[in-house]
Amino acid sequence: MAGLRIIPRLDIKGPNLIKGIRLEGLRVVGDPHAFALRYYEQGADELVFMDIVASLYQRNSLSDIIRRAADRVYIPITVGGGIRSIDDVHQALRSGADKVAINTAAVARPELIGEVARRFGSQCMVLSVEAKRRPGGGWEAYTDNGREHTGLDVVEWVAQAVERGAGEVLLTAVDQEGTRKGLDIELLRAVNARVNVPVIISGGYAEPADLARADAAGASGVAIADTLHWDRSTLPAIKRQAHDQGLEVRL
Repeated sequence: MAGLRIIPRLDIKGPNLIKGIRLEGLRVVGDPHAFALRYYEQGADELVFMDIVASLYQRNSLSDIIRRAADRVYIPITVGGGIRSIDDVHQALRSGADKVAINTAAVARPELIGEVARRFGSQCMVLSVEAKRRPGGGWEAYTDNGREHTGLDVVEWVAQAVERGAGEVLLTAVDQEGTRKGLDIELLRAVNARVNVPVIISGGYAEPADLARADAAGASGVAIADTLHWDRSTLPAIKRQAHDQGLEVRL
């Protein structure tokens, strides 16, 4: 769809939907299936499911959760966490996902990006990036839910990944994530200046004005978690507020 996509993000640990601050201090929110169904019924444009400990424990355990969601949710679903191979991608798609978000495995073996894009189409291959600000300026890409340094410059890494076939970028600003202090618009602008694929900005959504800022900076979508999970607002309210600011959203 055209316009700005509003995308609930569901971070999963085991059977639970969880939420933290800067990817730490995780708290259980509830049943991910119940929240996914609620967001679908409220008008979500897409859903993102991320198994946040999958790479750490070398596993990929979202299949059952995705299967349940896909049975009743008829919008695009992106799945990330622990996807390390073509077989993992195939399993995610068979479970009902439309796209896969890959971070750790793509950093470890960038060739995987092209392999996934060639086999399933670039629209299926989402580069997931966990970005942290560097003291001297710029951002470094991290893996394993923000735990591990990669030494990679975020903007250069995204550009390389898009050249290899990534068709979309899920850009998580770890410093903002869960803080309710606003999106990292500077990061979004820097990435959008280098690539011409859709970029979803994630981390720190605080108020309706964030949507206008993201749209002006070229975001294709905004991923929201804290605001929705803790009932600080609803998807219909957020979309009305976006519409009232003159943004093109699906009501």
